Amino acid sequence: MNAPLTSPRPPSLSSCQPSTRVSPALARLSLALAAALLAVPALAAKPLIFCADASPEGFDPGLWDSSTTNNANRQMFQGLLAFKRGSTELVPKLATAWQMSPDAKTLTLTLRRGVQFQKAPGFTPSRAMNADDVLFTFGRFLNPEHPFNKAFPATFVYPQNMGLAQMVEGLDRVDDHTVRFRLKQANASFASNLAMVWASIHSAEYGAQLLKQGRANQINNQPVGTGPYRFKSYAKDDVLRMEPHPEYWGNKQAGALVFSISREANVRVQKLLAGECQVAAALRDVDLAALDGKPDITVMKTQALNISYLSFNLKKAPTDQREVREALDIAIDRNAIFKALFPRGDALQAVSAFPPSIPGYNSKLKNEYNPARARELLAKAGHAKGLELDLWALPVARPTNPNGQLMAQLIQQDWAKIGVKANIKTYEWGEYLKRANQGEHSVYMSGWSGETGDADEFLTPNLSCAANQSGIKFCNKEFDALIDAARATPDAKKRQAAYEKAQEIFKRERPWITMAHSAIYMPVRRDVSGFIMAPNGSVDFENVQRK
Repeated sequence: MNAPLTSPRPPSLSSCQPSTRVSPALARLSLALAAALLAVPALAAKPLIFCADASPEGFDPGLWDSSTTNNANRQMFQGLLAFKRGSTELVPKLATAWQMSPDAKTLTLTLRRGVQFQKAPGFTPSRAMNADDVLFTFGRFLNPEHPFNKAFPATFVYPQNMGLAQMVEGLDRVDDHTVRFRLKQANASFASNLAMVWASIHSAEYGAQLLKQGRANQINNQPVGTGPYRFKSYAKDDVLRMEPHPEYWGNKQAGALVFSISREANVRVQKLLAGECQVAAALRDVDLAALDGKPDITVMKTQALNISYLSFNLKKAPTDQREVREALDIAIDRNAIFKALFPRGDALQAVSAFPPSIPGYNSKLKNEYNPARARELLAKAGHAKGLELDLWALPVARPTNPNGQLMAQLIQQDWAKIGVKANIKTYEWGEYLKRANQGEHSVYMSGWSGETGDADEFLTPNLSCAANQSGIKFCNKEFDALIDAARATPDAKKRQAAYEKAQEIFKRERPWITMAHSAIYMPVRRDVSGFIMAPNGSVDFENVQRK
C-alpha cells in the first residue's frame, strides 16, 4: 500500500539544513519507509504453534506413511487432488479437473497453471509446475531404474504396499498441463490415492539439480514443495519451523508455523494451557479432564477412520503358526483393557481390519475371549508347556492406543494365564518403525488411519501380498484375489460382498490382533480461526491463524 501524497513531509535528516524542500530521492525514500511500516502488522503476525506428538522421520513424502510425518509434510507439499477439509470428498488441488474413463482404467488430469515451487538454499525454480514434475514424482515410484532412485535408493512405503507399480501400465505427458495414468486393470478408487500425502508433487528441476550435484539424498532433508508453508529449520525431538511460501498460488499465510515436538501427552496439555501452543495433537481420554471448564480452549471430537492392532511376525516362530496367533488373540480380555485405556467409553472394540462405518464391513464377525480354548490351541501347536516371545509396546501415544506400556502390561498378564511369557520391549519411535520393518519383533503394536472412507485403503497397503515382500506380514492369495476384484468393480454391492468375504479370511488367519477404533479429541485455543478437524485426526494449517 502506498502512502498518500498528502501525508506530512518527513523531518529533515539534519538540523543543520534549514531548507524544508524535500529532494525527489528523499521523497521516494519516505514513501518506501511509510509503506514498509504499514506492512509490518502482516509480517509480524503471531506464529501458529502446533504441539506435535513425535518427530517427523523425514521430508520426502513418498518415503513415509506415519501420521506424524504426514502431518509435517502436508503443510509444505500438495498432491494433484485433495480431500475437502473435514470430509472424504475428493476435490481439486494441483489438478483443476480429473476424469476417469468408463472402464475405470484411464485417469486424465488437467494441471493448475501458475503454481510456483518454493525456493530453498541454493535452489530457485525457473518455471511454474507442469507435467514434467508429475512425471518425475511418480517416475520414482514406478521405475526402480529411475536415475534418481539409482542415486538415492529408497523404499517408498505406501506406493510399494499398495502395489502402485503393478497397478500402473504407464503415465503419459499429454501436454504441459495434462497427464494421463493408464492402469493395468480397472480401479474404481485410484483417484483417491492421488489425494494422499505420499503422492505430493516434487519439483523435477530441484531433483535434477540435486542429482547433478551428487546430493540426491537432500530431497529428504531440504524439502521443496508447492504448499502454503516452506521449510525453515528442524531440530529432531524439539522443533520444526516453517514460514509462509511467498509465491503460493492460493491465499498467502499470515505468519509462521511451528511444530513444537513433545512426546508426552501431559506435556502437550500443559503447553496448551500455558498458551505455548494453540493446537495440540490428538489427546488421550485421560488427558481431557485437565481441559474441562477451560473457557479459552475448545476440544474438537470425531469418531475417526482408524484402528489400532498388534501385528504378528509371520516369518518367525512361534507367531508363524496360525494356532498360536489365534490363541494369543482370544486370551486377551479386551473389556478390561478398554476400561483402563478408554475411561470415557468413546472407543469401539475392533473386530475387523477397518471400522464398521466403512462400506463392506462384515458385521457377522465377533471377537472372542476364551483362555481355556487358547490353551488348547497352544497345545495343538506343540506348546503345551507354554512359550516365550517379545511384545513391543508403542512408544508414542495415539488415540487408538493412548498408553502402549499399559496395554502391553495388561496383555502380558492375560498371556501369562495361558502359559505365555511376554517380554515387553520398546524403542524410540523412528527406531521402533525401522526395527519392525526389518522383522525383529514377534508381536508389535501398530495402527492405521484412513482418509478416503474406502475399505481398500485399509486392506491393500497393510494386508496385500504387495505389502509383504519380505514375508514378515500377511500374504494370502485368496484374500488378495478378493480385494483385487473389489477394487476393480464399480458395482457397490459386488465390492461389499468381496470385502466381507475377504474379512472372513482375515479373521481366520489372524495376522493382527485387532484392538480399537477410537474417537479423536483435538484441543484448540479460542484465539485460533479457520481450523477444521479431519476425519482421521490429521492437521492442515492452510488459512488457519491466530486472531
